[in-house]
Amino acid sequence: MTPAARLSAAIEVIEAIDSQRVPAAKALKEWGTAHRFAGSGDRAAISGLVYDVLRRQASSAWIMDDDTPRARLLGMLRLERGLHIDAIAALCDGGRFAPQPLSDAERAALASRSVADAPAHIAGDYPEWLDPHLAEIFGDDRAAEAAAMASRAPLDLRVNTLKAKREKVLTSLRHLGAAATPWSPLGLRIALGADARNPGIHAEEDFIKGAVEVQDEGSQLAALLSGAKPGEQVIDLCAGAGGKTLALGAMMQGRGRLIATDRDKRQLAPIHERLSRAGVHNAEVRSPKGEDDPLSDIKASADLVLIDAPCTGTGTWRRNPDAKWRMRPGALEVRLKDQAEVLDRAAGLVKPGGRLAYITCSVLPQENGEQIRKFIGGHSDFTVMPQSQTASVLWDRTDDFLAAVYLSDEGLLMTPRRTGTDGFFVSVLRRG
Repeated sequence: MTPAARLSAAIEVIEAIDSQRVPAAKALKEWGTAHRFAGSGDRAAISGLVYDVLRRQASSAWIMDDDTPRARLLGMLRLERGLHIDAIAALCDGGRFAPQPLSDAERAALASRSVADAPAHIAGDYPEWLDPHLAEIFGDDRAAEAAAMASRAPLDLRVNTLKAKREKVLTSLRHLGAAATPWSPLGLRIALGADARNPGIHAEEDFIKGAVEVQDEGSQLAALLSGAKPGEQVIDLCAGAGGKTLALGAMMQGRGRLIATDRDKRQLAPIHERLSRAGVHNAEVRSPKGEDDPLSDIKASADLVLIDAPCTGTGTWRRNPDAKWRMRPGALEVRLKDQAEVLDRAAGLVKPGGRLAYITCSVLPQENGEQIRKFIGGHSDFTVMPQSQTASVLWDRTDDFLAAVYLSDEGLLMTPRRTGTDGFFVSVLRRG
């Protein structure tokens, strides 16, 4: 397919997303099924175009003064891809399979309009109802912070120290453009271009043998900040597919007791194979059975309980840009209730002197600092550990890291703009 034909295909997919109200992944899959002539490179390029439109949906419509799929695509090419108006016009020449030529109004908009005078929710590309929530945490920086959350994320990997050292894996994955992450001492990063295909990390020998796992650097740091140690009893209370469970297992060096569980046993399905591949042999997976509590035998005996809390996922918009446009206020209320319940449950598992690590991939203050304040209000025997003590696991990067994140009395917040990671909130509390 020609670059111009890919633009036409992207417009077609965006029209399907709008009219059928389906997630982008579903619309792209259905388009690919109906157009089997498109190769893998074509599909990757079209997918990149569609997701970039979703990343810059509001700002693209603003500069074009038009909210049609075509207008949003043209605006994105100017804002996100940085194409000059002549380059855009060359792609839209009206030829076979190409979009129709630019109108005079489109040319004028591309040449003269910008987001300089746009409201914050337009410049930052997020739903308007979220503006007061983002203003509460970011203030006047909310448009810049949200714009960073709309950028494309790199592919981050965590080196599994049970099986490899970062220096060795860095060398073996150099052909993929892997480089050391700036903060995590365990991370590797592969930058992805706008039309880049997935580098196929799952086919690499290092992945097959368990030397690396796909994990955002922010998620790696969140696990490290929990301070899990060899010989401890550690509970991953919302383990899901096991990303942080694997990180905890490596931190514990195979010594101690690691228990992974989740309220939804379906989420746990991939964890068994992942633990085996990673060589984590001290982990016990407990799936819920009916109404029975899988942790009923544990009473205030855990050294560490880690909560990777259910949340709105606002910190992961880089990876799932259409999720922000489908998010509704009611979803936040549901998550707040879930978080309060899991915090209360965790409290009874932590031994005196033990730690509770509360983590979200959200930037919203209601899910983060406010939840911790409410929790401490009902559990006066818990106090937030000093951030300098929590971040000391980063050794020589501690001071720089603390200067980069947003600090509060309740915890710390990483963001794409400040730390180059997904948005993660981390609070580590100690039980007196």
